[in-house]
Amino acid sequence: MKKKNQKLYDIGTFLAFAGPASFAFIAVIIVPFLYGLYLTFTSWDGMSKAKPFVGLDNYKAVIADSSFWSSLGLTVLYVLISVVLINVVGFLLALLVTGKIKGKNFFRAGFFTPNLIGGIILGYIWQFVFNRIIVYVGKDLGIGFLSKSMLSSPATAFAALVIVSIWQYSGYMMLIYIAGLTGVSPDLREAARIDGCTEKQVTRHIVLPLMRASFTICLFLSITRCFMVYDVNLSLTEGGPFGSTRLAAMYVYDKAFESKQYGVGQTEAIILFIITAIIAVTQTMINKRKEVEA
Repeated sequence: MKKKNQKLYDIGTFLAFAGPASFAFIAVIIVPFLYGLYLTFTSWDGMSKAKPFVGLDNYKAVIADSSFWSSLGLTVLYVLISVVLINVVGFLLALLVTGKIKGKNFFRAGFFTPNLIGGIILGYIWQFVFNRIIVYVGKDLGIGFLSKSMLSSPATAFAALVIVSIWQYSGYMMLIYIAGLTGVSPDLREAARIDGCTEKQVTRHIVLPLMRASFTICLFLSITRCFMVYDVNLSLTEGGPFGSTRLAAMYVYDKAFESKQYGVGQTEAIILFIITAIIAVTQTMINKRKEVEA
């Protein structure tokens, strides 16, 4: 009888504390995902009540859609460049604000602030900067390459998108790296210095190996965010010029809601999710193993 009461008590405790969160997760994440997976087998246009079952036709259409794979390839390139630069800049900022510098809290708040600005607003702000301010300065100083908006040509528009992403996310990664840096024991650093290590050697052989957990988290967050970027892409370039900066998330949205091919768009979204999950989880597993080794 006591065991039964204890079991009921444990179940009640679980439902009281984990029940609401579990219900919200199932209702907001699991159910929509499963419903979206079902829609990949239909030719629904996103509006009508009828959802004709078409089997694997949507998957065949996606495989044959060269435009989707082009946008996915562009997204992979954007992710590779952005993730590396976001984490390098974030780590350098963390080193800066944990060093011997006055006004550390002011700089931390300033570097983190861009992450608080919504992507749509952020895109419009930088659109004004690229189209007006930089062009005005370039013309005033007679600097040729700055006298033309970066958003007017495919190569520079892509670079502008990367720059804005770095400006937005590096401050957030900085906070995680700060936590990792402050978690390294000062005694270990001091012992390494006593043994004759320079600051670069201390950072390379002591600090970095002990910060693998921070690198794992930052890489996971930056990869997933960059793969799914849409708001900045929409407000900054709208996929232009000539579709040269239309990343995968924007292509999926346009396919589902602009072209009214919701089944195909949902299929592309599932494929994008799977690719993102594989890359993010793989790097997490690799870094976790290195954490154990360290």
